[in-house]
Amino acid sequence: MGLRRALHQSWTVRAVDGTPHPHAGPPAPAHPSVRAGVPATVPGCVHTDLLAAGLIPDPYLDDNETRLTWIGRTDWRYETVFDWTPTGHERTDLVCEGLDTVAVIELNSHRLGETANMHRGYRFDVAGALRSGENRLSVTFTAPYAYAERLRAELGDRPGAYTEPYPFIRKMACNFGWDWGPTLVTSGIWRPIGLHAWNGIRIAEVRPLVSLRDGTARVAVHVRVEGADPTAAAEVTASLAGISGRTVIPAGRPDGVITLEVPDPALWWPRGYGEQPLHELVVTAGDEVWRGDIGLREVRLRTEDGAFTLAVNGVDVFLRGVNWIPDDCFPTRVRRDRYAARLAQACEAGVNLVRVWGGGLYESEDFYHLCDRLGLMVWQDFPFACAAYPEEEPIRTEVEAEAREQVARLTPHPSLVLWCGNNENLQGHAEWGWRERLEGRSWGSGFYLETLPRIVAELDPTRPYWPGSPYSGSMDLPPNDPAHGTLHIWDVWNERDYTAYRDYRPRLAAEFGFQAPAAYATIRRAIGDDPLQPGSPGMLHHQKAVDGDLKLAAGLEPHFPAPETFDDWHYLTQLNQARAIRLGVEHFRSLWPHCAGSVVWQLNDCWPVTSWSAVDGDGRRKPLFHALRSAYADRLLTVQPRDGGLVLAAVNDTGRPWRARALAVRHAFDGSALATQTLDLDVPPRAVATLELDAPVAGAGDPAGELIVVAAGERRALWFFAPDRDLSLPEPRFDAVTERVPDGLLLTVTAHTLLRDLAVFPDRLDPAAEVDDQLVTLLPGERARFVISTTDPRVDERALTRAPVLRCVNDVTAR
Repeated sequence: MGLRRALHQSWTVRAVDGTPHPHAGPPAPAHPSVRAGVPATVPGCVHTDLLAAGLIPDPYLDDNETRLTWIGRTDWRYETVFDWTPTGHERTDLVCEGLDTVAVIELNSHRLGETANMHRGYRFDVAGALRSGENRLSVTFTAPYAYAERLRAELGDRPGAYTEPYPFIRKMACNFGWDWGPTLVTSGIWRPIGLHAWNGIRIAEVRPLVSLRDGTARVAVHVRVEGADPTAAAEVTASLAGISGRTVIPAGRPDGVITLEVPDPALWWPRGYGEQPLHELVVTAGDEVWRGDIGLREVRLRTEDGAFTLAVNGVDVFLRGVNWIPDDCFPTRVRRDRYAARLAQACEAGVNLVRVWGGGLYESEDFYHLCDRLGLMVWQDFPFACAAYPEEEPIRTEVEAEAREQVARLTPHPSLVLWCGNNENLQGHAEWGWRERLEGRSWGSGFYLETLPRIVAELDPTRPYWPGSPYSGSMDLPPNDPAHGTLHIWDVWNERDYTAYRDYRPRLAAEFGFQAPAAYATIRRAIGDDPLQPGSPGMLHHQKAVDGDLKLAAGLEPHFPAPETFDDWHYLTQLNQARAIRLGVEHFRSLWPHCAGSVVWQLNDCWPVTSWSAVDGDGRRKPLFHALRSAYADRLLTVQPRDGGLVLAAVNDTGRPWRARALAVRHAFDGSALATQTLDLDVPPRAVATLELDAPVAGAGDPAGELIVVAAGERRALWFFAPDRDLSLPEPRFDAVTERVPDGLLLTVTAHTLLRDLAVFPDRLDPAAEVDDQLVTLLPGERARFVISTTDPRVDERALTRAPVLRCVNDVTAR
């Protein structure tokens, strides 16, 4: 049997003098520990090691980020000493699963090799270097800026959304800052490192390719081996669901295929479409054993007539999606429990697809394992984003090796349903003036249109590949054409009010978003401004979007009076974000099957920041989260303006017919009914029914003082005839009562007047507190119950019943 030994103990890290370069920036601080060395955690990175040693401040607080740029412009050396006793194996390798990024690896002063790619692993034969007794291993990292800026000078600059040199290094692009993230350029051993001693042959790769036909799952198990003796053949076996097979790989060949056929298979389905059974696949070769859970399912991408529709097991799926960014600037801090918490939040919000965005990473095995079990489909971008990328060496070879490794690694995961070549690079070349600035230089098209599709077709032809997003299916079409392929909608937020989402009829809305600040407790933890104001220094530093605060104000202006206090601003901007995305999602869902999905920008944050996220950098759910849960419900009622009138769209994303009687009522704000209409719903499975609202209901006598309420069972839709700033919302009157319940408090609000978008912010009283619902509109006489999870017995229950903890729009507009 092979022997594996992790090398994660007794590491130190220190700054070292590298080759001078013209853009080196300030030298490493003179603190002796930086050069003498501090204890290092492996896997980890320099920032977290220096933070643990007390040598740098927390980069997420206030503007500390600005004082840490020297870290990315410094060379660093990780070192450890370990004992080794020879095991008698024929071969021993040093296995580095992830080094960030440009490194030289030495064992006992023997240079084992070099690396230049965060997105792939490396394996080095340590014969001649490893010795009995004490061994010294070092990994020396070149400053990322030095490497990237040298390549930029050699290959010529490339245009992009940012001036940072990230296209010239195969590293997480958002390390260099983004319009929601800080500039914290890392170095370090960021994934496991260790020794692997083995005999005969080892299993280098297993790729189970699944297809379905005539009630049978056909699993072609592709196995690649490496032999210590190149003249020996390799016998390989595979077993799955009680079915076994074998093959012999002849000497001199690296791979073979075992085909297993599973009759009447239990299929894997996306959440909401069925169960997610997983089956253990066991592959053996000599003494080596590979085990992994796979799902039996088939995925197709339909693109006829401009469509972009994913079908799983022959069933078209509406993508209730979110975009995913790295959950921390320092990825090793994101362990399985954190992935589990964040992905559980996605499921709670009704999500069935997560797009792993191209400015980040190929995530860890934990991420994909969890998605497999939760039924969350994964759209995986290759890591290229918002820039022209050089196709010359050494980038070309690294991209090829990285893509081969990652496509093979992720093949077993049924959750992975789509490979995408890049984020916004095709659009940038076509529409953002890059073509002229490139002056004939390469920009990445060879990767997206040739290299990557070739590798996917070779290694995993069971999954669709799409060259980029946005992309319209042909280089002869504008990449962001709403009638074809995937669409990114950013004129809304940047230039137009969110009601303009209704102007679009996309085939798939792959990005659209609206900003809001983080939860109050998150802001207070991260920002020490006193007083706290939208434009105070710390708040401004944690707003990375160009003119972000001006756009927040512009977004409020059509809907609300100008906020007078920070508390009003915080509530209204969070509410505006929630309303914007709810409107967009409901509109896009009402267009099914013409529109086959909405992928909201974005689920999560990597630090405390004003951004487009539904869950902030501390993991707290913003009001958008609750709006998304409502808009992504399995069954949805939504009132939509169509052809000069109003219609009710009943969306049924379940496998059962939806038959119900809906009552549409036009109310005065005092609750009285002015007109009514009964609508009989008969919506087939996975379908949308559209019913016209009659003129007496759809037409307002007093637009400032009326609304429409449509209800069918627990489902409810609202329509106001005017923006809030023009409504005659009454002074809010209500009763609010709290009582202790297991694990927290129950807040009951009984309305005496119309209350619009009632919200509770318990984190203002207990940073750990959460509420189960938000943004509830009540007619006079109606009641809402909010369950507040808190373990703090000191929470001021009276404070829960008044501003700024308990809010509604009437607070602002009725002044």
